[in-house]
Amino acid sequence: MKYIPEQLRASPEPASASARPAVSAADCGLLLIRVTFGLLLAGHGAQKLFGLFGGDGLTATGAWFAATGYRPGKVYAVIAGASEILGGLGLTLGLFTPLAAAAVIGVMINAMATVTAAHGLWTQDGGMEYNLCIAVVALGIAAIGPGRLALDRPFRWGKGGWREAAFALFLAGIASAIVLSL
Repeated sequence: MKYIPEQLRASPEPASASARPAVSAADCGLLLIRVTFGLLLAGHGAQKLFGLFGGDGLTATGAWFAATGYRPGKVYAVIAGASEILGGLGLTLGLFTPLAAAAVIGVMINAMATVTAAHGLWTQDGGMEYNLCIAVVALGIAAIGPGRLALDRPFRWGKGGWREAAFALFLAGIASAIVLSL
């Protein structure tokens, strides 16, 4: 039998975790998507609730909600604004990611159903494409998981997967159906 030095022998086990980089480009890319997307959504909610970033604030937003059929308008404005703030911050931090995604998806389903659906998919008057893109990105983050650079990392739902995506979509659908039926 020929002698093979130990350094040259094929190892039956895969490369150790220490050989992998601690943070990959995919982790940084996912963090970039989560932070940009989440903070912009949270800012949009802050426009509704607090009038920040050039927003109209709760009273005017509530009046607009009432004009679109959501009564009492102020209550629905709080629900939408809080969902955008909490969902956006949850996605930003990678915290309770499936629940954060559900909050965002639910708001976007309602926006599509009551505001943008009448305009179609692509129009200059505000079609559904923007709301659909937001919902799909949130669902995608729930499916992929928030990545290594997230507070959810130690938890089962922090890995993403079919269950997490289905949970986010199911919860968003149920909440939207309840809101739309009221």
